[in-house]
Amino acid sequence: MLSHPDYNSAQSLKSFLDSRGLAMQKKFGQNFLINQDARKKIIDSLDVSENTDVWEVGPGLGCMTDEILSRNASLTVFEIDHGFADCVNEFFEPYSQKGKFSLVEGDVLKTWKKELSEFKEKTKKEVPDRFFGNLPYNIAATLIADTIENNIRFEKCVFTIQKEVAKRMNASPGSDDYSSFSVLCSWAYDITNIVDLSGANFWPKPNVDSRAVLLTKKSDFPGCENPKLFCKMQRALFSARRKTVKNNLTQFLSSSENADYALDKAKIDNKSRAEVLTLEQMLILSDIINKDIINK
Repeated sequence: MLSHPDYNSAQSLKSFLDSRGLAMQKKFGQNFLINQDARKKIIDSLDVSENTDVWEVGPGLGCMTDEILSRNASLTVFEIDHGFADCVNEFFEPYSQKGKFSLVEGDVLKTWKKELSEFKEKTKKEVPDRFFGNLPYNIAATLIADTIENNIRFEKCVFTIQKEVAKRMNASPGSDDYSSFSVLCSWAYDITNIVDLSGANFWPKPNVDSRAVLLTKKSDFPGCENPKLFCKMQRALFSARRKTVKNNLTQFLSSSENADYALDKAKIDNKSRAEVLTLEQMLILSDIINKDIINK
């Protein structure tokens, strides 16, 4: 079995990569968390135990993967880098032989839906228990939003992401960071900050700070009549932030009259902007549009 590098040593990681003819690829946003205490704290927050089904995005050389598997979870990892995929397959072959580890190679944005379908068929469960990853900065918001918009909510997610993305995720109405992404995340999950991580905690050292966040599935999930419509509508309301909700909704509905009607019935000032609307206001507006305009 292939020997693991020292995950706490940048030099050991570099030497290992050199020995395999591998290199870090900036286009994949690859950075290894070399702080052992931080890794343990993050995995503790994930709350895994025997037979917990976990998805991990971007295992790299497996420093987090190793920690998850040591807690007897059943783990599927998504890795886009072919060289890294070969390494983790070799590292964790004993777990694979026990049916505890599997790898999906390729871009997770393109593979997760097919993998979910296969997971449902194999386990008779709707979704894995946990979703985890030190997410590449260039896909973090897209991947999280994609799962929510497809009505997929995990019991718990733990992501290490760019601090700016984390701030958007947990932003309140009226703040500069509040966005369509904030609405989606607050709709689906309760969000807790785990730990902030400066660039010095990673190798190679990124030029941005990171934050690990815990997303817990809302027990009182605020439903709506047409979730797909809600997702499209709230995205449209933020499409031009400098414009009023009346202007953005008019474009979305292709009707100024319908926009006026829906906003008036929802008791929303048509001169306001999306960044001041609460989740509850947007859900009410979506239901009015669905009932009185789309399905009238």
